[in-house]
Amino acid sequence: MTIAPGTKLDPYEILSQLGAGGMGEVYRARDSRLNREVAIKVLPASFSDDQDRLRRFEQEATATSALNHPNILTVYDIGSYEGSPYIVAELLEGEELRDLLDDGVIAQRKVIDYAQQIAGGLAAAHSKSMVHRDLKPENIFITTDGRVKILDFGLAKLTPSKLAAGASSEVATQKAITDAGTVMGTVGYMSPEQVRGQVADYRSDIFSFGAILYEMLRGRRAFIGESQIEVMNAILKEEPEELTQTNSKINPALEMIVHRCLEKKPERRFQSTSDLCFAIEALSTPSESRVETSAMPAVTEGAGKRLSRERLLWLVAAVLLLTSLGLTWAYFARGPENAEMRVMKFSISPPDNSSFDN
Repeated sequence: MTIAPGTKLDPYEILSQLGAGGMGEVYRARDSRLNREVAIKVLPASFSDDQDRLRRFEQEATATSALNHPNILTVYDIGSYEGSPYIVAELLEGEELRDLLDDGVIAQRKVIDYAQQIAGGLAAAHSKSMVHRDLKPENIFITTDGRVKILDFGLAKLTPSKLAAGASSEVATQKAITDAGTVMGTVGYMSPEQVRGQVADYRSDIFSFGAILYEMLRGRRAFIGESQIEVMNAILKEEPEELTQTNSKINPALEMIVHRCLEKKPERRFQSTSDLCFAIEALSTPSESRVETSAMPAVTEGAGKRLSRERLLWLVAAVLLLTSLGLTWAYFARGPENAEMRVMKFSISPPDNSSFDN
């Protein structure tokens, strides 16, 4: 169903279509109440045929709107148009991470930046007991100013109830699984527990995150195959190639993070997304230290004067201490005078800094 420009969806006027996919169509629209442009995603009419599914959709949309995190798409409103539910969200300008990946390897500096933002958004959602279950490059948006937005949080849970819980991508996968040579984008980011049809929790998102991180660094997917079955078999049994085999400049600590995210067993991955955030954040510390070290020769004139002054203070203190020790030795070397031993005590301390102030 395509909605023509000028059509009114309650207070929203459709301006143009932005895109379409398996989960519905996206439009640019204007909110007449607040006089702002928004994005409206119209979901398939099949959503309204299942009342339980529709109820869960409304709950997820409400929960997502309550997150209010800078790295998660903000949901403003929900409604229905001719039997099709729709979501009203903030309008983003930029491109999907998939578009960037299609251009090849992403610079390591940007990868770390994007990874921090994605992990931050996931941590915020996981702290509210929300699991994405369909994290992939198509659901990650990079704005024109470099901000990361995770899209479609919660929609992945709305798969038909006949499928195993947590198998977020199996709606699309089930039909294509017997079609050899067909490559489905989502399948390559499923966790082993999703492949097995088991319940997927936040650690499944961490696995998908690892697959995305690997692809950003490697320029190709972590798990590949000529058919859906081969890809899923790789997820269950194979380890992706070492990143450093093709790029020796990759930070070894970053590679360790990737491999820990891609552990086959959930209990061997990061056990909280907050820990994952800390691990990624720590990667920036060494580079900052190098920047500070390289900047040291370029100190200002005032800083140089303060540094010379401190050195002079310690030099004077050292000279006074050596002089005092020399006098003490000379005194006792003369022996006792009038059979009386004189004991001298010296108290040496660095001169007051104020005496050198201009």
